[in-house]
Amino acid sequence: MQTIGRTKTGVVTSTKMEKTIVVTVATYKRHPKYKKRYKASTKFYAHDENGLASLGDTVTIKETRPLSRLKRWILVEDSISKK
Repeated sequence: MQTIGRTKTGVVTSTKMEKTIVVTVATYKRHPKYKKRYKASTKFYAHDENGLASLGDTVTIKETRPLSRLKRWILVEDSISKK
């Protein structure tokens, strides 16, 4: 499968769909006026062809062509397995 370029690392929060995982990526942002840092998170739907990832794993995903209405990422590696 052809990939585009960007990669992200996050935690698997759902594996209930067939060949699809939900990865939550946390980032820190700074408030423009008050300069306080806060944690923001974004959910990404990623394609997991072989069902390798399990709930709570830290995974790396890579951007690809649109695979469905929500999926634009594929699973690259299962970095840390939480078993």
